[in-house]
Amino acid sequence: MGIVNVTPDSFSDGGLHIDSGAAVAHALRLLDDGADIIDVGGESTRPGAFVSAGVSDLPQPIPPAAEKTVSEKEELARVIPVISALKRTRSDAVISIDTYKANVARAAVEAGAEIVNDVSGFRWDPHMLKTLASLKCGAILMHMRGRPNEWASLPPVSDVVMLVKRELRERVDAALMAGLKRECITLDPGFGFGKRFGENYPLLKGFEALHDLRYPLAAGLSRKSFIGRALARNGNDAPVADRLFGTLAAETAAILKGAHIIRTHDVRACADAARLADLAA
Repeated sequence: MGIVNVTPDSFSDGGLHIDSGAAVAHALRLLDDGADIIDVGGESTRPGAFVSAGVSDLPQPIPPAAEKTVSEKEELARVIPVISALKRTRSDAVISIDTYKANVARAAVEAGAEIVNDVSGFRWDPHMLKTLASLKCGAILMHMRGRPNEWASLPPVSDVVMLVKRELRERVDAALMAGLKRECITLDPGFGFGKRFGENYPLLKGFEALHDLRYPLAAGLSRKSFIGRALARNGNDAPVADRLFGTLAAETAAILKGAHIIRTHDVRACADAARLADLAA
């Protein structure tokens, strides 16, 4: 799954593809590089991006200036032209919309997206579950621990794999009760989303335990802060630009542990690694 962020502030590639033409060109390059799915997002989920729906590797207070979300109107203006143009150019492209807003999800599917990738696990918009059930599209349910404004007070997790496994089971059961079809759902443990740095490594190590849930599994590890921490030199975390090799190692580990979808910025490198990892799996 290749990442196309149509945002000015994403942690890794913010501002590079804010123009719809640049975003479509980037998506086409990712498809040529080996992407099977293009994940289009119009709202940053970088650490500290927003309070009502955001991500971070460490619990930390969010400054007041960051307590703003992208409006539904703005998000639609960013992503729908990209999805529509990409489908016109490559009708066979499989597109995912990265959103937690039900109306954005519906509009994206109507424009040609086949999958809704919701970082909130279908929890932040009360209409999302009903919308997904009516759309009958693919849906990625991601785990996030709490909300950003709660993270500073959350206690450490003694067994992050058990916690993620239990909460994913609860959330997928709720989705089924709301009418989502089992065959439409993929689960994502949410690396870096509300987990402390040190909680991501055991989550990766124990990734295969999530197969007990009996759903396809997605993993988003690309360039994340906990990779930068593991690659620290002289007390300084590796910057985003220096996280490729660490990202490939983490992605390969996830593949060997049975991940079905890898969400990544570096599609060609990941696709090459996946070809070899699949031979060894």
